[in-house]
Amino acid sequence: MPAKDTPQHDGEILPEVADREETQVKETDCGEKTCIHTVSDGAKDENKPVVEDNTGQPKRNRITYSQIVKEGRRFNIDLVSKLLYSQGSLIDLLIKSNVSRYAEFKNVTRILAFREGKVEQVPCSRADVFNSKELTMVEKRMLMKFLTFCLDYEQHPGEYQEFTQRPFSEYLKTQKLTPNLQHFILHSIAMTEPSCLTVDGLKATKHFLQCLGRYGNTPFLFPLYGQGEIPQCFCRMCAVFGGIYCLRHRVQCLVVDKESGRCEAVIDHFGQRIRAKYFIVEDSYLSEDTCAGVQYEQISRAVLITDQSVLKADSDQQISMLTVPPAEPGARAVRVAELCSSTMTCMKDTYLVHLTCSSASTAREDLEPVVQKLFTPYAETEIDEGDPPKPRLLWALYFNMRDSSGVSRSSYHGLPSNVYVCSGPDCGLGNEHAVKLAETLFQQIFPGEDFCPPPPNPEDIIFDGDDKQPEAPGTNTLIVAKLESSEGSQNLDSPGQHLQN
Repeated sequence: MPAKDTPQHDGEILPEVADREETQVKETDCGEKTCIHTVSDGAKDENKPVVEDNTGQPKRNRITYSQIVKEGRRFNIDLVSKLLYSQGSLIDLLIKSNVSRYAEFKNVTRILAFREGKVEQVPCSRADVFNSKELTMVEKRMLMKFLTFCLDYEQHPGEYQEFTQRPFSEYLKTQKLTPNLQHFILHSIAMTEPSCLTVDGLKATKHFLQCLGRYGNTPFLFPLYGQGEIPQCFCRMCAVFGGIYCLRHRVQCLVVDKESGRCEAVIDHFGQRIRAKYFIVEDSYLSEDTCAGVQYEQISRAVLITDQSVLKADSDQQISMLTVPPAEPGARAVRVAELCSSTMTCMKDTYLVHLTCSSASTAREDLEPVVQKLFTPYAETEIDEGDPPKPRLLWALYFNMRDSSGVSRSSYHGLPSNVYVCSGPDCGLGNEHAVKLAETLFQQIFPGEDFCPPPPNPEDIIFDGDDKQPEAPGTNTLIVAKLESSEGSQNLDSPGQHLQN
């Protein structure tokens, strides 16, 4: 949806839900606020998935819309859909700052591709490649040769020198790769657009490969209970060391001194004045006059609840990443993240599916064609023997979000010198932009200071007149929940330790 047509809301979005005996599809526009619903009961059972032998047992009952409304507290729906690269800047920051102890993560178990109307699993590691039944032996050798080259492509500039200013898709055609392999590399490994330059495509492929094997067989992790847990973890660490939060205090306005041009305070909706030296705000808090010259991009989003995976497997606890290529030249690919119940984002026997792409029109117009390819709507009253060929769509929400990640400070008019603007979510899969922006703002306010340093040991901290001590920092490890383990979670003592999925 164009920026001028997208209304912004300060409050959380609560789309009205009507209990009807048919697929529930809603469309709305929302701002950058992410609303997270907290699971308060039943989580302890789903957090320890077990392998069940269903041989000879009757088929599970189909989930209905009435059931998901009744179990609504079990859904944690992020308005922003992202994954964490295992070798990304956010994972490194979580470990460095020891914030990782406040969260648990799941491995994304499958990378999928959509080609010729079918969903296929993409082999990522060497073992996956040679165990794949989708590739011929010749294709396996071709793929391994090309991926090996991508790992140190900088050492062989002559191999791609003629294509530095040409699309990555053209370069792939010259590498004696089959159309099947070209599709896998472009859309599921590099995850780039066909118009992406060759050097950028090689860089993205190398990053993907470098992330393999650190915590699992794919490059990605997903936090239990959703992406919204990450900022909560940083907030908790801040609170441990004295950070103060004014909960349910909505900012009404900024108080700017006319003489100095600096912001002196903020006034909340209760009329309380809160003073500070520096102010960091998301740009939706700025006035229309300040943002009059800003040009925003838009993100199209859809959130779905379905009754089965887009690609069936032996286990129903699969976390999948799928890229659907554009249907026509010039269009944008659609990123699909499918989450199972063990991520604590949806109830048992359902999947939470996120679709994301850069906006060309409204979210429904951009994403509904992909939804129709992958899922089938249904009514609760229908009676159908056997499993449908595609997952059934129980509920859907379409909305557009404003992308301010590309806006520079100079675009804002009359911004006080001590007010720093952070952008909302960008359209990227990872969190590199957010981490880079946070560190940039920190260095502007506190030049020369270490960004998110490791917390000190409790015995090294002295609080004047306060006997309270911060929580013990523990070890700098990342907790990753095993996919099919009764243990529930596991400490990784070193980045090289693998999980057996």
